[in-house]
Amino acid sequence: MPYVYRIAAGASEDRLEKLIESRLRPGADKEAIDRRIWDLFGESWAVMFTDLAGFSRRVAEFGIIHFLQIIHESQRILVPCIEQFDGILLKTEGDSFLVIFRSAARAVDCAVAMQRAVKGYNVGRSGEEEILLCVGVGYGRMLRIGDHDVYGAEVNAAAKLGEDMANAWEILVTGAVAAEIRANAGISLDPLETAPPGAEEAFRVRYTL
Repeated sequence: MPYVYRIAAGASEDRLEKLIESRLRPGADKEAIDRRIWDLFGESWAVMFTDLAGFSRRVAEFGIIHFLQIIHESQRILVPCIEQFDGILLKTEGDSFLVIFRSAARAVDCAVAMQRAVKGYNVGRSGEEEILLCVGVGYGRMLRIGDHDVYGAEVNAAAKLGEDMANAWEILVTGAVAAEIRANAGISLDPLETAPPGAEEAFRVRYTL
């Protein structure tokens, strides 16, 4: 199975690379090529980016071993939540996760479950040992390249929300996510004054730990 996975991911990347190269040729019909790319790779997903608040500062204070410990523990605590809510963990980069879900509601429910799992983990731990989670979620049509990466305006907006704008314990979502989940019982949203590039609106999810 791992062998099949490598072929599938490589084939998608190879096809996209060839189409991009053809787009660069003089006289190329870029609109037609773009349609082919979206036909091949365009899918609707909810996308989640996570980050750990204050992580760089704590690494500077406590060193690389502390860095590895927190990464290990965050994966141990959070990956089961992702699996429970049918998310697909595409990649990890340092202290950040990139996860996709078929529905915005499942993504937000997972984010709440992750925050609650982190709260339980932190009980009785010293400040430097705590995991302080930030989450950003987007939703919409994007380019999915195998099980490796996704690209699109909502991807960029979710990354900005999760990695730059969210504070510890916050779940920030784009307007597209808000439109999908407003009907859900128990979900309240507070508008943010500033939306990230790629989104017209952004909101903070109000939830109970």
